[in-house]
Amino acid sequence: MTVPPGRRERKKAATRQKIADAALRLFLERGYDAVGIRDVAAEADVAVTTLFSHFASKEALVFEQDQDFERRLTQAVTGRAPHEPLLPALRREIHALVRHCTADGAAPVWHMIDASPALREYEESMRLRHAESLATAIAADPGRSQTTTACRTIARFVIDAYALAREAADPEAAVDEIFRMIEAAWETASPSRRI
Repeated sequence: MTVPPGRRERKKAATRQKIADAALRLFLERGYDAVGIRDVAAEADVAVTTLFSHFASKEALVFEQDQDFERRLTQAVTGRAPHEPLLPALRREIHALVRHCTADGAAPVWHMIDASPALREYEESMRLRHAESLATAIAADPGRSQTTTACRTIARFVIDAYALAREAADPEAAVDEIFRMIEAAWETASPSRRI
């Protein structure tokens, strides 16, 4: 049973969201490089120290759902039913993340990210961190028989599936196409398939 968040947690979450919304609005209106941290804090009506208590960097303001995405990916592995296969659970979660990131209104954000070397670099480091967290969750799965290297490789493939599908003309079809390849690679990595 999940315990609902208390008043303090709800206030923190609301402040965090207010800061993220103000930052995104300013970044899209003025351009990412033209907006400073002080501008965002003023727009959100918070102190700079408050902003930094919620976000470690200016780049983190753009990827404000980073920790939620990482949690969702690892939860797809650790929270699935006892006999549910791994890859269908991950495919469902990647479909959900791609739908979220390709929803109406998301294109300007991705254009902004593509135009900024700092944001592209941050996104790449974030993706690597997500892949490592996912690999750790896969490797800890009691039913797996693949090596740690195979777990890390598949985790990277899953994270790349998200990025590639997000950019495709038909993101949903792209996820399915990519996951057919991931499933073949995972099957190949199975010890029973080794010679």
